[in-house]
Amino acid sequence: MHYEGTIIRPPSEANSILLQVTLGCSHNKCAFCGTYPDKRFTIKPDEIIMADIAYAAKHFKRQRRVFLCDGDALIIPQKRLVRILEEIRDQLPWVTRVGTYGNTKSIGMKTVEELKELKELGIGIVYMGLETGDDETLKAINKGANSEKMIRMGQRVVQAGIRLSVTVLLGIAGPERSEIHAKETGRVISAIDPDYVGALSLMLIPGTSMHTDYERGDFQLLGPTEMLKELRTMIAHTDLSAGLFHANHASNYLPIKARMPKEKEKTLSMIDEALSGRIALKPEWLRAL
Repeated sequence: MHYEGTIIRPPSEANSILLQVTLGCSHNKCAFCGTYPDKRFTIKPDEIIMADIAYAAKHFKRQRRVFLCDGDALIIPQKRLVRILEEIRDQLPWVTRVGTYGNTKSIGMKTVEELKELKELGIGIVYMGLETGDDETLKAINKGANSEKMIRMGQRVVQAGIRLSVTVLLGIAGPERSEIHAKETGRVISAIDPDYVGALSLMLIPGTSMHTDYERGDFQLLGPTEMLKELRTMIAHTDLSAGLFHANHASNYLPIKARMPKEKEKTLSMIDEALSGRIALKPEWLRAL
């Protein structure tokens, strides 16, 4: 397989065939993200992509899923993306799902009908980084979209019948806007009503502008208790029709996996127990990205 640079994929794609169809991210300006500092966004040549699919057809017959790397494969023009998906379908007929990251820019370049076409060709899940529903924080972290656009683009994926996984970041707003961030994020998540919500805890990466702000004293990290309180407020203000809210990433202090809405109150009670000290939190040395 032809890989360039660091390859990033969601935890749930650990056993997937990683097919790198783009390099980097079309936005690549988020203040907290240090994933693609050395990559200029580009779509890889078709001959390389097709050769990788042919290689996977020979060597990866046990994997049932494909994940399209890098950070924004959904931005590939429709006709070209269709050809890639058709090749995956023809050469890897055992694959049951293709996943990809998608931001508001790339989703906005696809109509609902085009997204439905991609679904028919195998796209089964889109991972979208919301980070926060607070417009002031979205602007501060240079996300490139406001909450209203996040809602519209998330709903577009849901409307197309593709599973949507939304990622949010605990601590991204700092202590002053923590409660606003939590409540507004719950509001936006509820409006989108995705299939999955994944809450990660902010861990600053050297070289990012947010890390620089932290070193200057312009940004403060939340402590474990503050992170947990923020998570509790966020879940309390989140209403999903049938989604899964999980905070079991390695960066989190308290692993949570809650089927909404039936496990919402049980989860809030568990967080309360952790806040009271009856449930131990993950030690700092065990946390990682």
